[in-house]
Order: sequence, then structure tokens, then C-alpha cells
Amino acid sequence: MNRFSWRTILICAVIVASIIYLLPTFNPGIWPHKKINLGLDLQGGMHLVLEVQVEKAVESTLERISHEIRADMRKKHIRFLSIERTGDNKIVIKLKGQENIDKLNKLLDADYRDLRIVTRENQGDTLTMVLDLPEKEVALIKKMATDQALETIRNRIDQFGVSEPDIRIQGTNRILIQLPGVKDTRRAKDLIGKTALLEFKLLDETHDLNAALKGKVPPGSEILYEVKVDPETGRTIKTPYLVRKRTLLTGANLKDARVQIDSRYNEPYVSIEFDKKGGRIFARITGENVHKRLAIVLDNRVYSAPVIQEKITGGQARITGNFTTEEAHDLAIVLRAGALPAPVKILEERTVGPSLGSDSIRQGLMSMLVGGALVVLFMLIYYRMSGLIADIALFFNIVLIGAGLAGFQATLTLPGIAGIILTIGMAVDANVLIFERIREELRLGKTPRAAVDAGYDRATLTILDANVTTLIAALVLFQFGTGPVKGFAVTLSLGVIASLFTALIMTRSIFDFLLTKRKMKKLSI
Repeated sequence: MNRFSWRTILICAVIVASIIYLLPTFNPGIWPHKKINLGLDLQGGMHLVLEVQVEKAVESTLERISHEIRADMRKKHIRFLSIERTGDNKIVIKLKGQENIDKLNKLLDADYRDLRIVTRENQGDTLTMVLDLPEKEVALIKKMATDQALETIRNRIDQFGVSEPDIRIQGTNRILIQLPGVKDTRRAKDLIGKTALLEFKLLDETHDLNAALKGKVPPGSEILYEVKVDPETGRTIKTPYLVRKRTLLTGANLKDARVQIDSRYNEPYVSIEFDKKGGRIFARITGENVHKRLAIVLDNRVYSAPVIQEKITGGQARITGNFTTEEAHDLAIVLRAGALPAPVKILEERTVGPSLGSDSIRQGLMSMLVGGALVVLFMLIYYRMSGLIADIALFFNIVLIGAGLAGFQATLTLPGIAGIILTIGMAVDANVLIFERIREELRLGKTPRAAVDAGYDRATLTILDANVTTLIAALVLFQFGTGPVKGFAVTLSLGVIASLFTALIMTRSIFDFLLTKRKMKKLSI
């Protein structure tokens, strides 16, 4: 097979593939492939910078450890005066009697080696021991909290249905989020920022709620509220509950959460299903507390507090709360994606309107057309028919860049358009080098065919050197750059590869066709 034929087959295959990938962008639905994704700056959307409050993760870890120590000490019959967590992230244990002290030391050595003993103070036979976590362990908890928050938020956004979101960690405890095309910003913020800590707690029905509301909250209990909006008046109604602080079951054992419609009231609710372990715990809780009220608490807000009529097996429950369909759907999303390990705080928020994106696209396309027209005119005037061949290659160069963006599902941004405009200027560089070489060979008296062969052979290495170094720089920008820089690097990389293909293969094939098939005796260059 000669050179002409394999080049022709390759060019046809590339052009057909490019059309296949580009068609959905101009005529959605005609082809199963996706269209070119537009970035936040082109189609509008949300830009958020969140701060993960990692100190809360450390506090909740120590709170959990203090509860575990209390439970273990009761299990091993170790009498203690008090166990409490202080505001400076320390656990203070007070106990009396040498036998209890010895048992505590054995318990800490066996099960709590990660805890550091800060101080031990003896007053007679009473010991006050202060424990905390080492700095390395605290740093690990903070890092894991940020990483877990990133994954949880990514899972929520994926289920929310945003195409091509940009979610990444900035610094040590910040998360950058860009959501192109999102119009309901309030709903998106609620979905992202909801901690979604699901807890099941018993109501404290032995103490007086009114006394607790006046400030006499019994130890081990707290006041939480159920918040409802009256659909007729629009007023917010807060119902207080006296709830025991002890959490019997959390959403950590949740297997699934789905929106269902109550056939009786025709209202949406969230049906939740526990895993095997959670199902066993839920069956035990409901079996031990028949005729008591169990509060379903999400982020310290009571959603419902039904009376347990009987032991519930099968590991299924429901969360009701006068939801709209959207609210029930979003609640199911955050429950399935899991709770955030720590609360997040919005540090920066920007909303890019679609009109600004349309202006950016229009101005970018205008600059591309003007720049392209000037390049086309220059090549036609200076190189005549050979310039027309370079202009054809330039057109297919832009087509290949668009096909590459669609094929790799890359996101086109405003800096990306700048990269395409730069590529238009750079795309004819290779042709200029080749054409000048061909001119030199023609001046030496060679035939058009020999001049073309020599021009391509001698310019190819120079063209490869120049474009490969540019490609390396673009790849480095893509690897280490962020947002706008990465968008520029994508189109620049695709432009370099496309210009190499059009300059060294496509234009060469056109010259071969004119000189061999059309028997052209003189080059217009």
C-alpha cells in the first residue's frame, strides 16, 4: 500500500470520527454521544468555597471516645465519680478507690492506647486523670474529615445530577466547588451544606417539658424542636421535645433511602432501610421500648416522634415531615450519600448568570472569527493556492479540537476559547515553515514534486521539536494548574496535536493528490 492510500484512509477515518463526536453539540439527540460540556463561565452556575470545620470532627471523636469509656467502665464494674469532655478537647475522669484505679489503668492499656495521659492528680484515694489525643492523631482526624467531606459532597452532587462539576480540596480544610448550569442555588447550597447526621433517640417522658423549657433541663436530656410550615398561612411552627441525649442508632448503618408516596395522605416521605447490623439494633431498640416514643432526629431537628407500637423487624423505617417532593428527594440524597464528618461553612459564593456566559461565548466566537479571517486572508494573499490548502487544514484543525473536547468529555471554558484562538494563530506556523522550505527548493530548480518532498522532509523535524515542547508545557499546565489554567491547557494540547496532524499529514496528502492525480506542473506558492 503506497503512502497516498494510507494517508487518505487515516484522514477519512479522523474526519468521520470528528463528525460523529461533534454532531450532538449542534443537533442534540441525533447521536447517542454527549455534546461538548461548557464550563461555569460559559453556561453560568455556582462557585462555592467551603471550609470544613475540622475542630468539630476532633470534638465529636473525643465525645464518642468518652461515651465508649463510660460504657466500658460500667461493663467492667469500675465505679467513677465523673467523665466529661472539656472545651479544650480533653477528657477528664474522676474516680475513687485503688481497686477502681487499677481496673481503669488496665482498661486504658488494653483498649485506649491511642489516648495520651496529660496529667494524673491524686488527692488521697481520689484520682483525677486528664486524657487527650496526640498531635499526630489530631492532624490525621482533621485530614480524614476533609477527605471524607469531599467524597460525601461529591456523592451528593453526582446524585443531584450536575454534569461536569469541579470539586477539589484547596489548602488543608477548604473545598472548591463549581457547578455549571445550576439555577436553583438555594437548593444546591442546602444539599451540599446539610450535615445529615441521622440519629434515633428516645423521648424523655419522665420529666416535665415545661420545666425544661424554663431552664430546668434534667441531666442526660436536651430540648430539640420539630419545625413545620403551615401550608395555608405559611407560618413556621416549632414544637419542642425533651429528648434523651444518648443516641441509640445513627445513619452510619443506613443501607438505602428512597422517596415514597403515602397512599393514605398522598404525601411524600422518605423510606429508609438499614443494613443487617442496623436492622438488628433497630429491632432490639423497638422491642425494648414498646409504647415509648422514638424521635427521628436529623441535624438536631426532630422530624417525627412516633410511638413504638411493637417490635419492628426487617430493618425498615420511615421519615415523615410534610415534605415537598423536592425536599424528600434531597433528604434521600444526603442520607444515601452519608453524613458529613464535620459541619461546613460557606466562605465564598459566586453565581454566574447564563446571560454573562452567553456574552462570553458570543465575544469569544467573534474574536475567533476575526482572528481566523485575518489568518485566512494572509495565507491566501501571501501563499496563493498553497495558502488555500493551509486554510483548509486550519478549518479541520478547529473541527478536530471540538471533536477532541467532545470525545474526552473535557469542559470548554473561557480560557479554553482563548487557547483555541491562540491555536488558530499557531496552526499555520507549521505550514509557513514547510512552504518556505518548498520555495527554497523551487529556487534551486527542483521539480514541484521534488520540492514538496524535500520541503516536508526537512521541515518535519523542526515542526515536531517546536510542537512537542509546546505540548509538554501544556501538559504541565494541565497537571498542576487549576480551573482557568487547566481549561486553557486542554484546548492548547488538543490544538497542538490537531495542527501536527493537519500540517504533516492532511496538507501533504492534498499536495500529493494535486501533483500525482491532477498532474499539476507548477505550484502556486
